[in-house]
Amino acid sequence: MAPAISAGFAATIFLMIKFIVHARKDPVKWAVYTSPFWFLVAGTICTLSIVYKGSPNLGLNKRPAWFIAAVTMGTGGGVALLAAIFFVPYAYAKVVVKDHSVKWYHVPLGPMLYRRAHPAETDRALVPNYAVVQDDSDDEHQSSATSTATESVSGDATLDKEKIAAQDSERTVVTREAAQASYKEQVAAARERLHQKIMKGKGPLAWAMRFLRANRMEAGEVYEIKNLKIVLKRIPAQLVVGALYGAHYDIHTAQTGISGTPEGKRMERVYAHAKKYPNEVEHMYSFVQVLTACTASFAHGANDIGNSVGPWAVIYSAWKTGSPAAAKATVPIWQLAVLSAVISLGLITYGYNIMKVMGNKITYHSPSRGCSMEMGAAITVLVFSQYSLPVSTSMCITGATVGVGLCNGTFKAVNFQRVGLLVLAWVMTIPIAGTLAGVVMGLFLNAPHFAMT
Repeated sequence: MAPAISAGFAATIFLMIKFIVHARKDPVKWAVYTSPFWFLVAGTICTLSIVYKGSPNLGLNKRPAWFIAAVTMGTGGGVALLAAIFFVPYAYAKVVVKDHSVKWYHVPLGPMLYRRAHPAETDRALVPNYAVVQDDSDDEHQSSATSTATESVSGDATLDKEKIAAQDSERTVVTREAAQASYKEQVAAARERLHQKIMKGKGPLAWAMRFLRANRMEAGEVYEIKNLKIVLKRIPAQLVVGALYGAHYDIHTAQTGISGTPEGKRMERVYAHAKKYPNEVEHMYSFVQVLTACTASFAHGANDIGNSVGPWAVIYSAWKTGSPAAAKATVPIWQLAVLSAVISLGLITYGYNIMKVMGNKITYHSPSRGCSMEMGAAITVLVFSQYSLPVSTSMCITGATVGVGLCNGTFKAVNFQRVGLLVLAWVMTIPIAGTLAGVVMGLFLNAPHFAMT
Protein backbone atom coordinates (compact mmCIF):
# COMPACT_ATOMS: atom_id res chain seq x y z
CA MET A 1 0.00 0.00 0.00
CA ALA A 2 2.78 2.43 0.92
CA PRO A 3 4.55 2.24 -2.49
CA ALA A 4 1.30 3.00 -4.33
CA ILE A 5 0.48 5.98 -2.08
CA SER A 6 4.03 7.27 -2.38
CA ALA A 7 3.83 6.92 -6.16
CA GLY A 8 0.63 8.98 -6.15
CA PHE A 9 2.14 11.80 -4.09
CA ALA A 10 5.36 11.90 -6.12
CA ALA A 11 3.54 11.79 -9.46
CA THR A 12 1.24 14.63 -8.39
CA ILE A 13 4.18 16.82 -7.38
CA PHE A 14 6.11 16.13 -10.59
CA LEU A 15 3.06 16.75 -12.78
CA MET A 16 2.68 20.14 -11.10
CA ILE A 17 6.29 20.94 -11.99
CA LYS A 18 5.82 19.52 -15.47
CA PHE A 19 2.77 21.59 -16.41
CA ILE A 20 3.65 24.75 -14.46
CA VAL A 21 7.28 24.92 -15.59
CA HIS A 22 8.43 22.33 -18.12
CA ALA A 23 5.50 22.80 -20.50
CA ARG A 24 5.97 26.58 -20.78
CA LYS A 25 7.54 28.34 -23.75
CA ASP A 26 10.16 29.89 -21.47
CA PRO A 27 10.61 27.25 -18.74
CA VAL A 28 13.82 28.78 -17.41
CA LYS A 29 12.14 31.97 -16.15
CA TRP A 30 9.20 29.97 -14.80
CA ALA A 31 11.61 27.72 -12.91
CA VAL A 32 13.35 30.75 -11.40
CA TYR A 33 10.25 32.69 -10.37
CA THR A 34 8.32 29.68 -9.01
CA SER A 35 11.27 28.35 -6.98
CA PRO A 36 10.17 30.12 -3.73
CA PHE A 37 6.94 28.11 -3.80
CA TRP A 38 8.84 24.83 -3.88
CA PHE A 39 11.13 26.07 -1.13
CA LEU A 40 7.95 26.79 0.85
CA VAL A 41 6.62 23.27 0.30
CA ALA A 42 9.95 21.54 0.97
CA GLY A 43 10.70 23.67 4.04
CA THR A 44 7.23 23.09 5.49
CA ILE A 45 7.37 19.32 5.02
CA CYS A 46 10.91 19.14 6.41
CA THR A 47 9.92 21.14 9.50
CA LEU A 48 6.75 19.11 9.96
CA SER A 49 8.72 15.86 9.86
CA ILE A 50 11.13 17.14 12.50
CA VAL A 51 8.43 18.61 14.75
CA TYR A 52 6.12 15.64 14.44
CA LYS A 53 8.65 12.82 14.65
CA GLY A 54 10.61 14.49 17.44
CA SER A 55 7.72 16.09 19.31
CA PRO A 56 7.65 13.77 22.37
CA ASN A 57 11.24 14.62 23.30
CA LEU A 58 10.70 18.32 22.59
CA GLY A 59 7.39 18.45 24.44
CA LEU A 60 5.60 19.59 21.29
CA ASN A 61 3.12 16.72 21.40
CA LYS A 62 1.29 18.59 24.17
CA ARG A 63 0.90 21.70 22.07
CA PRO A 64 -2.33 22.41 20.17
CA ALA A 65 -2.57 21.69 16.46
CA TRP A 66 -2.61 25.38 15.56
CA PHE A 67 0.77 25.84 17.26
CA ILE A 68 2.41 23.05 15.23
CA ALA A 69 0.80 24.38 12.04
CA ALA A 70 2.05 27.89 12.78
CA VAL A 71 5.59 26.66 13.46
CA THR A 72 5.79 24.56 10.30
CA MET A 73 4.14 27.10 8.00
CA GLY A 74 6.13 29.93 9.55
CA THR A 75 9.40 28.10 8.97
CA GLY A 76 8.44 27.18 5.41
CA GLY A 77 7.31 30.75 4.75
CA GLY A 78 10.57 32.09 6.12
CA VAL A 79 12.56 29.82 3.81
CA ALA A 80 10.42 30.92 0.85
CA LEU A 81 10.89 34.59 1.75
CA LEU A 82 14.66 34.21 1.95
CA ALA A 83 14.61 32.38 -1.38
CA ALA A 84 12.62 35.21 -2.99
CA ILE A 85 14.99 37.88 -1.66
CA PHE A 86 18.36 36.20 -2.17
CA PHE A 87 18.05 33.05 -4.30
CA VAL A 88 15.83 34.34 -7.12
CA PRO A 89 18.17 37.25 -8.06
CA TYR A 90 21.15 34.87 -7.97
CA ALA A 91 19.35 32.30 -10.12
CA TYR A 92 18.19 35.02 -12.53
CA ALA A 93 21.75 36.21 -13.06
CA LYS A 94 23.10 32.68 -13.40
CA VAL A 95 20.60 30.96 -15.71
CA VAL A 96 18.53 33.74 -17.32
CA VAL A 97 21.24 36.33 -17.96
CA LYS A 98 23.82 33.50 -18.17
CA ASP A 99 26.42 35.51 -16.28
CA HIS A 100 29.40 33.18 -15.81
CA SER A 101 31.03 35.57 -13.35
CA VAL A 102 28.31 35.07 -10.72
CA LYS A 103 29.51 32.83 -7.89
CA TRP A 104 27.85 31.33 -4.84
CA TYR A 105 29.23 34.05 -2.58
CA HIS A 106 27.21 36.63 -4.52
CA VAL A 107 23.97 35.26 -3.05
CA PRO A 108 23.95 37.74 -0.10
CA LEU A 109 23.83 40.62 -2.59
CA GLY A 110 20.19 39.74 -3.22
CA PRO A 111 18.25 42.31 -5.31
CA MET A 112 21.46 44.19 -6.10
CA LEU A 113 22.27 41.42 -8.58
CA TYR A 114 19.48 42.76 -10.81
CA ARG A 115 21.49 45.99 -11.23
CA ARG A 116 24.80 44.21 -11.60
CA ALA A 117 26.67 45.01 -14.82
CA HIS A 118 26.49 41.69 -16.59
CA PRO A 119 28.87 40.71 -19.37
CA ALA A 120 27.67 40.00 -22.88
CA GLU A 121 25.04 37.27 -22.91
CA THR A 122 26.40 33.86 -23.78
CA ASP A 123 24.69 30.97 -25.49
CA ARG A 124 24.81 28.62 -22.51
CA ALA A 125 24.51 29.03 -18.75
CA LEU A 126 27.33 27.67 -16.63
CA VAL A 127 25.42 24.79 -15.00
CA PRO A 128 26.16 21.07 -14.66
CA ASN A 129 25.11 18.65 -17.37
CA TYR A 130 22.41 16.42 -15.88
CA ALA A 131 22.06 14.20 -18.96
CA VAL A 132 22.94 10.51 -18.69
CA VAL A 133 26.09 9.76 -20.70
CA GLN A 134 26.84 6.11 -21.38
CA ASP A 135 29.42 6.60 -24.15
CA ASP A 136 32.98 7.14 -23.00
CA SER A 137 34.54 10.09 -24.81
CA ASP A 138 37.98 8.68 -23.98
CA ASP A 139 37.23 5.39 -25.67
CA GLU A 140 39.82 5.37 -28.43
CA HIS A 141 38.44 2.59 -30.59
CA GLN A 142 35.02 4.22 -30.81
CA SER A 143 36.33 7.73 -31.53
CA SER A 144 38.90 6.59 -34.07
CA ALA A 145 36.81 4.10 -35.98
CA THR A 146 33.08 4.20 -35.39
CA SER A 147 32.48 7.95 -35.17
CA THR A 148 34.98 8.73 -37.92
CA ALA A 149 33.33 6.31 -40.28
CA THR A 150 29.86 7.61 -39.45
CA GLU A 151 30.80 11.26 -39.92
CA SER A 152 32.65 10.59 -43.14
CA VAL A 153 29.85 8.58 -44.71
CA SER A 154 27.09 11.00 -43.71
CA GLY A 155 28.93 14.28 -44.10
CA ASP A 156 30.85 13.97 -47.36
CA ALA A 157 28.83 12.86 -50.34
CA THR A 158 31.78 13.26 -52.70
CA LEU A 159 33.65 10.22 -51.42
CA ASP A 160 33.96 7.45 -53.93
CA LYS A 161 32.15 4.16 -53.43
CA GLU A 162 35.31 2.18 -52.68
CA LYS A 163 36.25 4.49 -49.79
CA ILE A 164 32.72 4.35 -48.40
CA ALA A 165 32.75 0.55 -48.62
CA ALA A 166 36.11 0.42 -46.82
CA GLN A 167 34.84 2.66 -44.04
CA ASP A 168 31.65 0.61 -43.70
CA SER A 169 33.74 -2.54 -43.48
CA GLU A 170 35.96 -0.99 -40.80
CA ARG A 171 32.93 0.11 -38.82
CA THR A 172 31.42 -3.39 -39.08
CA VAL A 173 34.62 -4.97 -37.79
CA VAL A 174 34.70 -2.60 -34.82
CA THR A 175 31.04 -3.34 -34.06
CA ARG A 176 31.63 -7.09 -34.19
CA GLU A 177 34.67 -6.82 -31.94
CA ALA A 178 32.62 -4.87 -29.40
CA ALA A 179 29.81 -7.42 -29.62
CA GLN A 180 32.22 -10.30 -29.01
CA ALA A 181 33.46 -8.81 -25.74
CA SER A 182 31.70 -10.43 -22.81
CA TYR A 183 29.42 -8.50 -20.50
CA LYS A 184 31.76 -8.93 -17.54
CA GLU A 185 34.72 -7.67 -19.55
CA GLN A 186 32.86 -4.53 -20.61
CA VAL A 187 31.71 -3.82 -17.07
CA ALA A 188 35.25 -4.40 -15.78
CA ALA A 189 36.60 -2.01 -18.41
CA ALA A 190 34.07 0.65 -17.40
CA ARG A 191 35.01 0.18 -13.74
CA GLU A 192 38.69 0.48 -14.61
CA ARG A 193 38.06 3.77 -16.43
CA LEU A 194 36.24 5.05 -13.36
CA HIS A 195 39.14 4.03 -11.12
CA GLN A 196 41.58 5.76 -13.45
CA LYS A 197 39.62 9.00 -13.10
CA ILE A 198 39.67 8.69 -9.31
CA MET A 199 43.42 7.98 -9.24
CA LYS A 200 44.14 11.07 -11.33
CA GLY A 201 42.64 13.23 -8.60
CA LYS A 202 44.04 14.43 -5.29
CA GLY A 203 43.41 13.47 -1.69
CA PRO A 204 43.77 10.36 0.47
CA LEU A 205 41.54 8.16 -1.69
CA ALA A 206 43.50 8.87 -4.88
CA TRP A 207 46.75 8.22 -3.01
CA ALA A 208 45.48 4.95 -1.54
CA MET A 209 44.27 3.63 -4.89
CA ARG A 210 47.57 4.55 -6.56
CA PHE A 211 49.45 2.88 -3.71
CA LEU A 212 47.46 -0.34 -4.06
CA ARG A 213 47.98 -0.29 -7.82
CA ALA A 214 51.75 0.11 -7.39
CA ASN A 215 52.00 -2.59 -4.69
CA ARG A 216 50.21 -5.58 -6.15
CA MET A 217 50.51 -9.10 -4.81
CA GLU A 218 53.35 -11.07 -6.37
CA ALA A 219 53.10 -14.53 -7.88
CA GLY A 220 52.70 -17.35 -5.40
CA GLU A 221 50.54 -18.07 -2.38
CA VAL A 222 49.32 -15.42 0.03
CA TYR A 223 51.04 -17.02 3.02
CA GLU A 224 54.51 -16.72 1.47
CA ILE A 225 56.81 -14.27 3.25
CA LYS A 226 57.09 -11.88 0.31
CA ASN A 227 53.30 -11.65 -0.04
CA LEU A 228 52.72 -11.37 3.69
CA LYS A 229 54.98 -8.31 3.73
CA ILE A 230 52.96 -6.80 0.88
CA VAL A 231 49.69 -7.57 2.69
CA LEU A 232 50.87 -5.74 5.81
CA LYS A 233 52.12 -2.86 3.68
CA ARG A 234 48.76 -2.55 1.90
CA ILE A 235 46.60 -2.50 5.06
CA PRO A 236 46.63 1.32 5.64
CA ALA A 237 45.74 2.01 2.01
CA GLN A 238 42.99 -0.63 2.06
CA LEU A 239 41.49 0.96 5.18
CA VAL A 240 41.48 4.36 3.46
CA VAL A 241 39.81 2.91 0.35
CA GLY A 242 37.24 1.07 2.44
CA ALA A 243 36.36 4.24 4.34
CA LEU A 244 36.35 6.74 1.46
CA TYR A 245 35.55 4.82 -1.73
CA GLY A 246 31.80 4.91 -1.21
CA ALA A 247 31.80 8.60 -0.28
CA HIS A 248 33.69 9.52 -3.48
CA TYR A 249 31.89 7.13 -5.82
CA ASP A 250 30.03 8.99 -8.57
CA ILE A 251 27.07 6.90 -9.71
CA HIS A 252 26.60 9.13 -12.76
CA THR A 253 30.20 8.69 -13.89
CA ALA A 254 29.77 4.95 -13.32
CA GLN A 255 27.33 4.87 -16.23
CA THR A 256 30.02 6.10 -18.61
CA GLY A 257 31.33 3.22 -20.68
CA ILE A 258 28.40 0.80 -20.24
CA SER A 259 27.02 1.61 -23.69
CA GLY A 260 26.74 -1.63 -25.65
CA THR A 261 26.40 -3.89 -22.63
CA PRO A 262 23.07 -5.66 -22.05
CA GLU A 263 22.39 -3.42 -19.07
CA GLY A 264 23.37 -0.31 -21.02
CA LYS A 265 21.08 -1.20 -23.93
CA ARG A 266 18.17 -1.93 -21.58
CA MET A 267 18.52 1.41 -19.81
CA GLU A 268 18.99 3.25 -23.12
CA ARG A 269 15.58 1.94 -24.17
CA VAL A 270 14.09 3.08 -20.84
CA TYR A 271 15.73 6.51 -20.99
CA ALA A 272 14.59 7.01 -24.58
CA HIS A 273 10.96 7.25 -23.40
CA ALA A 274 11.72 10.04 -20.90
CA LYS A 275 11.54 13.65 -22.02
CA LYS A 276 14.77 15.55 -21.36
CA TYR A 277 14.43 19.10 -20.05
CA PRO A 278 16.98 21.96 -20.28
CA ASN A 279 19.85 21.81 -17.83
CA GLU A 280 19.14 25.39 -16.72
CA VAL A 281 15.65 24.35 -15.59
CA GLU A 282 16.85 21.18 -13.90
CA HIS A 283 19.58 23.15 -12.12
CA MET A 284 16.94 25.21 -10.30
CA TYR A 285 15.49 22.08 -8.71
CA SER A 286 18.89 20.84 -7.58
CA PHE A 287 18.70 23.49 -4.83
CA VAL A 288 15.19 22.42 -3.83
CA GLN A 289 16.41 18.84 -3.82
CA VAL A 290 18.80 19.68 -0.99
CA LEU A 291 15.80 20.35 1.27
CA THR A 292 13.81 17.35 0.02
CA ALA A 293 16.85 15.12 0.52
CA CYS A 294 17.16 16.37 4.10
CA THR A 295 13.48 15.63 4.66
CA ALA A 296 13.71 12.15 3.16
CA SER A 297 16.91 11.43 5.11
CA PHE A 298 15.34 12.50 8.40
CA ALA A 299 12.23 10.41 7.79
CA HIS A 300 14.31 7.44 6.68
CA GLY A 301 16.72 7.65 9.61
CA ALA A 302 14.00 8.20 12.21
CA ASN A 303 11.99 5.26 10.89
CA ASP A 304 14.89 2.81 10.55
CA ILE A 305 16.53 3.74 13.84
CA GLY A 306 13.18 3.42 15.58
CA ASN A 307 12.77 -0.08 14.16
CA SER A 308 16.25 -1.22 15.14
CA VAL A 309 16.59 0.45 18.54
CA GLY A 310 13.46 -1.25 19.91
CA PRO A 311 14.86 -4.80 20.28
CA TRP A 312 18.22 -3.48 21.44
CA ALA A 313 16.64 -1.25 24.08
CA VAL A 314 14.54 -4.15 25.41
CA ILE A 315 17.55 -6.48 25.60
CA TYR A 316 19.72 -3.82 27.26
CA SER A 317 17.02 -2.92 29.78
CA ALA A 318 16.44 -6.57 30.71
CA TRP A 319 20.18 -7.15 31.09
CA LYS A 320 20.71 -4.01 33.16
CA THR A 321 17.74 -4.35 35.52
CA GLY A 322 17.45 -8.13 35.63
CA SER A 323 13.72 -7.94 34.94
CA PRO A 324 11.57 -7.82 31.80
CA ALA A 325 11.44 -4.42 30.14
CA ALA A 326 8.37 -2.28 30.70
CA ALA A 327 5.81 -1.76 27.96
CA LYS A 328 6.95 1.85 27.61
CA ALA A 329 10.53 2.62 28.53
CA THR A 330 12.80 5.54 27.75
CA VAL A 331 15.48 4.72 25.19
CA PRO A 332 18.92 5.96 26.28
CA ILE A 333 20.26 8.77 24.12
CA TRP A 334 23.59 6.99 23.65
CA GLN A 335 21.83 4.09 21.91
CA LEU A 336 20.23 6.49 19.44
CA ALA A 337 23.62 8.13 18.89
CA VAL A 338 25.32 4.79 18.25
CA LEU A 339 22.67 3.71 15.74
CA SER A 340 22.80 7.11 14.03
CA ALA A 341 26.56 6.74 13.62
CA VAL A 342 26.23 3.18 12.35
CA ILE A 343 23.55 3.99 9.77
CA SER A 344 25.67 6.93 8.57
CA LEU A 345 28.71 4.68 8.33
CA GLY A 346 26.73 2.21 6.27
CA LEU A 347 25.62 4.97 3.93
CA ILE A 348 29.16 6.27 3.49
CA THR A 349 30.80 2.90 2.86
CA TYR A 350 28.12 0.87 1.04
CA GLY A 351 25.28 3.24 0.21
CA TYR A 352 26.50 3.88 -3.32
CA ASN A 353 25.40 0.38 -4.33
CA ILE A 354 21.80 1.19 -3.38
CA MET A 355 22.11 4.57 -5.09
CA LYS A 356 23.23 2.89 -8.31
CA VAL A 357 20.12 0.73 -8.36
CA MET A 358 17.65 3.46 -7.40
CA GLY A 359 19.32 6.17 -9.47
CA ASN A 360 20.46 4.34 -12.59
CA LYS A 361 18.45 1.17 -13.08
CA ILE A 362 14.75 2.00 -12.65
CA THR A 363 13.93 5.13 -14.66
CA TYR A 364 15.45 8.36 -15.93
CA HIS A 365 16.44 10.75 -13.14
CA SER A 366 16.91 14.50 -13.01
CA PRO A 367 16.73 17.11 -10.20
CA SER A 368 13.08 17.98 -10.86
CA ARG A 369 12.19 14.29 -10.83
CA GLY A 370 14.41 13.56 -7.83
CA CYS A 371 12.93 16.24 -5.57
CA SER A 372 9.43 15.00 -6.49
CA MET A 373 10.37 11.44 -5.55
CA GLU A 374 11.90 12.45 -2.23
CA MET A 375 9.03 14.76 -1.34
CA GLY A 376 6.43 12.10 -2.18
CA ALA A 377 8.22 9.48 -0.08
CA ALA A 378 8.60 11.87 2.87
CA ILE A 379 4.90 12.79 2.82
CA THR A 380 3.96 9.10 2.78
CA VAL A 381 6.16 8.35 5.79
CA LEU A 382 4.60 11.28 7.68
CA VAL A 383 1.05 10.14 6.90
CA PHE A 384 1.74 6.57 7.98
CA SER A 385 3.51 7.76 11.13
CA GLN A 386 0.53 9.92 12.06
CA TYR A 387 -1.72 6.85 12.12
CA SER A 388 0.94 4.64 13.77
CA LEU A 389 1.12 2.35 10.74
CA PRO A 390 4.28 0.39 9.89
CA VAL A 391 5.99 1.73 6.80
CA SER A 392 9.17 0.98 4.88
CA THR A 393 11.04 4.02 3.61
CA SER A 394 12.70 1.85 0.96
CA MET A 395 9.30 0.84 -0.38
CA CYS A 396 8.17 4.46 -0.34
CA ILE A 397 11.10 5.79 -2.36
CA THR A 398 10.81 2.88 -4.81
CA GLY A 399 7.12 3.54 -5.31
CA ALA A 400 7.81 7.26 -5.75
CA THR A 401 10.47 6.49 -8.36
CA VAL A 402 8.08 4.31 -10.35
CA GLY A 403 5.30 6.90 -10.04
CA VAL A 404 7.45 9.69 -11.45
CA GLY A 405 8.73 7.40 -14.19
CA LEU A 406 5.16 6.65 -15.29
CA CYS A 407 4.56 10.39 -15.70
CA ASN A 408 6.39 10.04 -19.01
CA GLY A 409 3.17 8.55 -20.35
CA THR A 410 4.31 4.99 -21.00
CA PHE A 411 5.16 1.86 -19.04
CA LYS A 412 8.32 1.55 -21.13
CA ALA A 413 9.85 4.47 -19.23
CA VAL A 414 10.24 2.21 -16.17
CA ASN A 415 12.53 -0.81 -15.92
CA PHE A 416 9.99 -3.21 -14.44
CA GLN A 417 12.50 -6.04 -14.55
CA ARG A 418 14.50 -4.31 -11.83
CA VAL A 419 11.32 -3.32 -9.97
CA GLY A 420 10.27 -6.97 -10.00
CA LEU A 421 13.57 -7.98 -8.42
CA LEU A 422 13.06 -5.37 -5.70
CA VAL A 423 9.54 -6.64 -4.98
CA LEU A 424 10.86 -10.21 -4.85
CA ALA A 425 13.51 -9.09 -2.36
CA TRP A 426 10.82 -7.48 -0.18
CA VAL A 427 8.72 -10.65 -0.22
CA MET A 428 11.65 -12.96 0.51
CA THR A 429 13.11 -10.78 3.26
CA ILE A 430 10.49 -11.78 5.83
CA PRO A 431 10.78 -15.60 5.58
CA ILE A 432 14.57 -15.52 5.16
CA ALA A 433 15.13 -13.15 8.09
CA GLY A 434 12.64 -15.06 10.24
CA THR A 435 14.25 -18.40 9.44
CA LEU A 436 17.77 -17.16 10.16
CA ALA A 437 16.66 -15.54 13.43
CA GLY A 438 14.92 -18.76 14.48
CA VAL A 439 17.97 -20.87 13.63
CA VAL A 440 20.31 -18.61 15.59
CA MET A 441 17.92 -18.55 18.56
CA GLY A 442 17.65 -22.33 18.44
CA LEU A 443 21.43 -22.65 18.51
CA PHE A 444 21.66 -20.38 21.54
CA LEU A 445 18.90 -22.19 23.45
CA ASN A 446 20.27 -25.67 22.74
CA ALA A 447 23.98 -24.94 22.98
CA PRO A 448 25.98 -26.82 25.65
CA HIS A 449 26.12 -24.83 28.87
CA PHE A 450 27.05 -25.18 32.49
CA ALA A 451 24.21 -26.00 34.86
CA MET A 452 23.14 -23.02 36.92
CA THR A 453 22.88 -23.66 40.67
